[in-house]
Amino acid sequence: MATLGIPSNTIEVLQKYHFNFQKKFGQNFLIDTHVLEKIMNAAQISKDDCVVEVGPGIGTMTQYLAERAGHVVAVEIDKALIPILSDTLSAYDNVEVINEDILKVDLNRLVQEKNGGRPIKIVANLPYYITTPIIMGLFESHVPLESVTVMVQKEVADRMQAGPGTKDYGALSLAVQYYSEAEIVANVPPNCFMPRPNVGSAVIRLTCHKDCPVKVTDEKWMFRIIRASFNQRRKTLQNGLGNDASLPVTKEQAKAVIESMGLSATIRGEALSLAQFAELANRLKEA
Repeated sequence: MATLGIPSNTIEVLQKYHFNFQKKFGQNFLIDTHVLEKIMNAAQISKDDCVVEVGPGIGTMTQYLAERAGHVVAVEIDKALIPILSDTLSAYDNVEVINEDILKVDLNRLVQEKNGGRPIKIVANLPYYITTPIIMGLFESHVPLESVTVMVQKEVADRMQAGPGTKDYGALSLAVQYYSEAEIVANVPPNCFMPRPNVGSAVIRLTCHKDCPVKVTDEKWMFRIIRASFNQRRKTLQNGLGNDASLPVTKEQAKAVIESMGLSATIRGEALSLAQFAELANRLKEA
């Protein structure tokens, strides 16, 4: 039975192993059973699922996943936690712990070996300092994914589901929405963690698209265009594109393509939708 969501049980395990929190790994362990249940419900875990958990910590959420999923692979970077996980997960025969950096794991191979190449679900309480690289790494490596349900900093969750013209809208919003449908399912205050973070958190579910919502001839090229468009937020789109030394695009080319789309030459990148960025990238590729 999952017991680590209860604060006293978490403290007992930490004291037993004389565990010291590592700031470099962004360790904030969940100590709220209601939040853990919300994550499970949002991820819609069943016995048919193979779940990869990023950063299991002492195994709090891993216990909940093991009781619901067919198979759980927990990837933990901190070797000091491996003996603790061996203890806290000893009652479960469907959990495998890998002591590795998730950014270095060949997830396509893992999915092939553990789930026969069928889509997996990712569930995690992500360290704040590395949220974006992990999520983008998952999407850009085209791992077969059904969904990604993660605890992240509230501000990052807001950015992921932001729309055009809002202050939170940016390259991360567009990337997440290109690969998935984003929905914030719970806001989580600092007192639900040990130690307490300095900011609020949120659980966001990214349901992966079976087919991309826009047609683009070169995905990597589109994201280069998007990044250049947001590098200088106060600049017009044509200046952002023309000033980026890494792009073979002149201001004149950018202006011509922007106007050919029926847009103002003074428009800024944050005003464009994903569909418009796809069209812009396709036209610039041909220019």
